[in-house]
Amino acid sequence: MESNTENNVKQQQPAQRIQIYPPTTTGVSPFWIAKYERDAKKYWDQFYRRHQDKFFKDRHYLDKEWDQYFSGSGRKVILEAHKEFNETRVSAFVCDLTSDDLGKHISPASVDVVTMIFVLSAVSPEKMPLVLQNIKKVLKPNGYVLFRDYAVGDLAQERFSTKDQQISENFYVRGDGTRAFYFSNEFLTSLFKEQGLDAEELGLCCKQVENRARELVMNRRWVQAVFRYSDSVNYSPSSEALSKSDLCCQENIKPKADAEPIKDFVVDMSEGMAVEMFGALTNDTEVIEIELGGCDIKIKVLSKEYQHTCKSTGLMLWESARLMAAILARNPSIVAGKRVLELGSGCGGICSMVAVRSASIMVATDGDRTALELLNQNIISNLRPPFLTKLVIKKLEWGNRDDIDAIKAMNNEGFEVIIGTDVTYIPDAILPLFSTARELISSNKSAEKDQAPALILCHIFRRVDEPSLLSAASRYGFRLVDKWAKGSPNNESQSLISSWFPENNFEEHIPTSALNIMYFQLD
Repeated sequence: MESNTENNVKQQQPAQRIQIYPPTTTGVSPFWIAKYERDAKKYWDQFYRRHQDKFFKDRHYLDKEWDQYFSGSGRKVILEAHKEFNETRVSAFVCDLTSDDLGKHISPASVDVVTMIFVLSAVSPEKMPLVLQNIKKVLKPNGYVLFRDYAVGDLAQERFSTKDQQISENFYVRGDGTRAFYFSNEFLTSLFKEQGLDAEELGLCCKQVENRARELVMNRRWVQAVFRYSDSVNYSPSSEALSKSDLCCQENIKPKADAEPIKDFVVDMSEGMAVEMFGALTNDTEVIEIELGGCDIKIKVLSKEYQHTCKSTGLMLWESARLMAAILARNPSIVAGKRVLELGSGCGGICSMVAVRSASIMVATDGDRTALELLNQNIISNLRPPFLTKLVIKKLEWGNRDDIDAIKAMNNEGFEVIIGTDVTYIPDAILPLFSTARELISSNKSAEKDQAPALILCHIFRRVDEPSLLSAASRYGFRLVDKWAKGSPNNESQSLISSWFPENNFEEHIPTSALNIMYFQLD
């Protein structure tokens, strides 16, 4: 019987290497689109509380690009540090341009120049006309709007396009919930034209930006324009004015194939550049403190405000990991003296950090390199020798032949306990999960039932139900020996898993009633 099972497993087609997060982009769901719109103010408030004045550098746009618009009587702007702020000369107020009436703060037709520097891109395109209508109320006839914002084809947009962060055409959400629109010349001029604002100058600004910390050179693109408001229906800008469209480097959004190399080069070390281009900073993490078996563990995970757009679930701490770590802390015999492997450890690795205190070998794995980097930091900050040297971190994508062979090379006897917490939520990943576990689990069946090699899964049922898990497990030679579900009457029996829970209160370690544990062994 044993040989037949093994032959069947060998005859199975090897599970293909999978990508847990699909390469195709489906965009942001309607629920989140509505939430980002409804809570836009909240996300920007969080943004400025977090970054204060460190995000945007002073680029001196006014004096470098538009000095001529601030000369003459009535067109003087005061640029002073906040400590010298004088409310008799500068009026500051909060205003939502999409809903608040700007006329309640500023007299109608009293403003010569309006600056919109990286402002309109934060507004949903459906509400952009409302912003311009609001501005028109206070702008004098023949007054100017000085505009600079993100352009289509910017490297930041290309980065967003590879993830599920697109809200609509050229409109994206960042990891912190703030949004950004990327303008084409055609869209921008049409938008302003419909509100009676004609383009006097229009151009595309291209720069090569070097981020020395990451040793990268990036091509950035911004659109810069000057619009003029006229209350005369017959007004049209002169051809001479429109000819100023080569403000920075090119007129067209798409560069010509034979275009000269861009020579405008700057070094940008600002926090804002790193966030915009790479999404996460080192300070985008938060520390979670967990008490397990008299041991305090402090781990860094992705902060909650960034989790909603993060594509790696491995950067978070899930309820099942808390429960399983608590069980291992109270029942070290589960892994005592055994070779233990954790699948999908994520950045927390709390199960591995508890198990390594009793196990003979402990290997923590994940397929996400970013999660592994943070996992390494968490392990170093929480463990000391000999546990620190005994816990090994390895990259493992389920079904990846190279990754599997690398782990086999360090332990050719197989693992006596394999643990996975919340690793069963992607339907396409279930077969590779069991296939990989089958290759790495020890084949020793001579031990007693509670000591025989086991695969222990702790999870909340989401998109994969129990029958699907059992079917995939059976296909690769696993049978369900025991199971536990929070609140189930069957848990009152003296089953293997129930023995892990003490008679006294264990509720503080069970954060949700939906948790389940499944205990598999080989047929």
